[in-house]
Amino acid sequence: MNSESLETYTFDGDRVVRTLRVGSQAWRSSVDNHAETSLPADSAWWQSFLRGGKVYLDEQGGKARALRSVDAFCGCGGLTLGATQAAIATGHRLESVAAIDVDADGLALHKANFGTKHILHTNASSLVDWHVSGEGTASCFAYEPEILDMQLAGEVGKIDLLLAGPPCQGHSNLNNKTRREDPRNLLYVTAVALGVGLRARAIVLENVPEVVSDKSDVVTTAKALLRAAGYEWIDSGVLAADHLGGAQTRKRYFLIATKIGAGNDALTIKGVARGLKHSARSLEWAIGDLLSDVSDTTKTGIMDTVPVLSAENLTRIDHLFDHDLYDLPDAVRPDCHKNGHTYPSVYGRLWWDKPAQTITTGFLTPGRGRYIHPICPRVISPHEAARIQSFPDTYKFVVDEAAPPSRTGLQKWIGDAVPPLLGYAATLPLMVRI
Repeated sequence: MNSESLETYTFDGDRVVRTLRVGSQAWRSSVDNHAETSLPADSAWWQSFLRGGKVYLDEQGGKARALRSVDAFCGCGGLTLGATQAAIATGHRLESVAAIDVDADGLALHKANFGTKHILHTNASSLVDWHVSGEGTASCFAYEPEILDMQLAGEVGKIDLLLAGPPCQGHSNLNNKTRREDPRNLLYVTAVALGVGLRARAIVLENVPEVVSDKSDVVTTAKALLRAAGYEWIDSGVLAADHLGGAQTRKRYFLIATKIGAGNDALTIKGVARGLKHSARSLEWAIGDLLSDVSDTTKTGIMDTVPVLSAENLTRIDHLFDHDLYDLPDAVRPDCHKNGHTYPSVYGRLWWDKPAQTITTGFLTPGRGRYIHPICPRVISPHEAARIQSFPDTYKFVVDEAAPPSRTGLQKWIGDAVPPLLGYAATLPLMVRI
């Protein structure tokens, strides 16, 4: 346990109890214990969560306050799931008011998992009118952004939390002459405009760490816009899943803001990284109980099956296991790799006692990363990839069993998702303030 830990865990009968302490405040929540009996309480809590244990909020004599959220560029809802868990950890409950995305099937998952009120199948840019004056640190909205969708407009002033994971192309300058030329480059600022237009009390923006080096300097612009719009407290930083006890080496950059000013003891992203610091957990910890699921030939669910690979790829996998290797030798690789390459993880085998590399949309293809199972001669399954991403078994990736999604859809939703573990950590500083 690190000395600055925000959380303590204990066993209590058939549950594992988590106590979160921030300053003089403390909250309790618990989960049905589904973990291996030998684990310490902290590992047992998160393993139980992943294995589908029900999470309970201890209201401590009071009624949990609802926090109302909007999720833009939502995908399947990883960020909302993380925020939901952070809400529970701080004595709240999250109410999903709206989800926005161009992926209709991803939106269906969002509604199935969160009961989301408004499903907006559209480009987020079409929902808000905005215009930026100035550049860089001098940026401000020329007028208050206006929500154009009637359903969303009815929620203005009623939203506690705007969540957004906008893609960021970063190839054009943020100035008035080019603003309309390629709107994909400005979706990061569009997310800010949505939050400001909704008058959300708090905003969370998520992206890859490289966004801070974006050509158009969208992060600097976003911070300036938030300050000018009255968000008194703004914080940002990178969170790494493997530094928080996750089972993969994934990093994401978060920008968070709230209209409530910060006190001297305010919880920050850096403080969360310190307070939740934990060594990475292994692949065995995350997916060790799924071996029977995937090897059981009676199972037909798409989450627990893997594609049939080509003869060449099966030969490569066999070579790794026959020679107890984790990196494929050049001689067995495709011809384009045989004269040298810089991708040792491609066609690689995962380690049972280490975290996985970043899960991407290519996890069902050995030629797109280190996705070969450590002890089974196959790639990891969608179920295993979801676990590694910190999605629990209770999360519905299949809405209709009679019409299951394609593997391409599953790869996109799982591989592109914000790991809920990171969403949990990033939203904690806001949950204790709003």
